Amino acid sequence: MTDAGTLLPLLAEPGQPETLYRALEAETQRLVGHRLFTLLYVDGPDVARVWSSHPAEYPTSGRKTMGETPWGAQVLRQGLPYLGADKAGIRWAFYDHALIESMGLGSVINLPVRYNGETIGTFNLLDVEHHYDQAALERVLPLAPLLVAAFLEARRAA
Repeated sequence: MTDAGTLLPLLAEPGQPETLYRALEAETQRLVGHRLFTLLYVDGPDVARVWSSHPAEYPTSGRKTMGETPWGAQVLRQGLPYLGADKAGIRWAFYDHALIESMGLGSVINLPVRYNGETIGTFNLLDVEHHYDQAALERVLPLAPLLVAAFLEARRAA
């Protein structure tokens, strides 16, 4: 398990938000592993990517309309994490499942980043099928609030 408090001092470091994004990518790799790490803020019915470990396939300029989907209802509106343990879970959640699967990915953890009763972004980890389970989700869940300031700034700048 991680203590999100050990990463809090990073928020005072220069080079934000990239300093924090890199640290979160490394910490989630250590805690549960991932083959794809992305961060997206909510912009209306869309989510806009601000960080990606695979910018060729998922560039930081990318956007997805996710608000009017069952995944969007769960993660964006209700503010509940999503665990898709297998390819069926990927297909249920994402219209770009073919690209996800072509990268050898088959499981996902999506963590809502919440502020003032609203989901303002998502913290996303993907890996091979059956890589993630509830225990993995619980290990990374405490990290999501660290992104509040960065996502609020991204939304303000948009």
